[in-house]
Amino acid sequence: MRGTKSGRLRTLIASGSAALAVVVGLTACGSSSSSSSSSSSSSSSSATTPAPAPAASGPGVGKPAVTIGDKNFAEENILGALYAQALEAKGYNVTLKDNVGSSEIIYKALTSGQIDMYPEYTGVLLSAVAGQTKNPSSASAAAQEAKAFVEKHGITLLETTPFYDSNALATLPAYAQEHSLASIADLKPLGSGLKLGGPPEFATRDEGLKGLVREYGVKPTFVPIAIELSYKALESGQVNVQNVFSTDGQLLSGKFKILTDPKHVFGYQNVAPVLKKSVLAAEGPAFEQTLNRVSSLLTLKAIQQMNAAVSIDKQSATSVAQQFLKANGLG
Repeated sequence: MRGTKSGRLRTLIASGSAALAVVVGLTACGSSSSSSSSSSSSSSSSATTPAPAPAASGPGVGKPAVTIGDKNFAEENILGALYAQALEAKGYNVTLKDNVGSSEIIYKALTSGQIDMYPEYTGVLLSAVAGQTKNPSSASAAAQEAKAFVEKHGITLLETTPFYDSNALATLPAYAQEHSLASIADLKPLGSGLKLGGPPEFATRDEGLKGLVREYGVKPTFVPIAIELSYKALESGQVNVQNVFSTDGQLLSGKFKILTDPKHVFGYQNVAPVLKKSVLAAEGPAFEQTLNRVSSLLTLKAIQQMNAAVSIDKQSATSVAQQFLKANGLG
C-alpha cells in the first residue's frame, strides 16, 4: 500500500475474536518524528494532536509520576505513545521522552534514572546490552534470557507482544534479479562491491554486520544511513542492500525484496516493556496489567499498519496510538 493525500480505511486488528475497523485519515502532519530527544507525552510527530490528559479517576491517581522513554524511530514512537496513553487513561501521571537513542543509550538512561521504563526488543537486549553472541533457540527463550539478565540489575521485563520485529536486509527486486539474490548467503560473492546500508550501530552488533560477516562470510562496504532514510537510500541507489525492520510499513508496498536469513543472525525480537522493579511495586497491579494488555493487542498486522500510518501517511504517533487504543477499549 502506498500513502496518498486522501482518506483511506486501515484495519487495526484487536486480539481475540474481535476485529475493529478504524478510520485513519491521511491528513498530513508535517513530519513523522521529531529530532528532539525529549518530549512530553504528546508524541513525537505532531503539535496539532495533543495527547489525552491523565484521567481524573482510576487506579493510577495519586501514584508517583512515571517517565517512559522510547528509541529513535517511528515504531518505537508508536509503542511509547501506546503505553503512555493507556496508562494515562487509568489515571497515571506519565511523561514520554521520545527519541532517546539506540538500545545502548536508552538502557543507560533507564539504569541512571533518567527514565523509568521503555519498550525493548528481547533479542537486541541480549546482544546489544547483555553482550550475548549466541542467539536463543526460540522467541520464548529470548524473553526468558532477557528477563533473567535485567533482573540481576533491579529491572524486570513484562509480557511480550505477539509480533516480533527483527532486522532484515532489503533490496530492490531488479538488483536481486540481476545478482540472483534470495538469501543473505547470496551476498558473499559480491564482496566489497556491495554497498550495505544501516544505522551506525548496525556495524558493531552481532545482530548486525559482525554476525553477517561471521555467519555468512559477507564483506560489504558499509554505508551509515539514518533509520528514517533507509528506503530513500535504496531507491536512490546510495546503497544496494539496506538494513530495515521486518515490520516497516513500507514493506506493504511490494517495492522491496527481503533476503531470507537461514542462519537466524537477526534472532527473535518480540517487544516487552523494560522497567525498574521499584517502579512496578510503587505503581500497583493495575500498572502492570495495563501494559500487558496493550502488548497483547500488538499483532504483526496491527503494528505494520500503524507504522505505515506514521512513516508513509505522515500521521503522528500520538494520533495513531489514540485511535488504536480507543478501538480496543483502552482509550
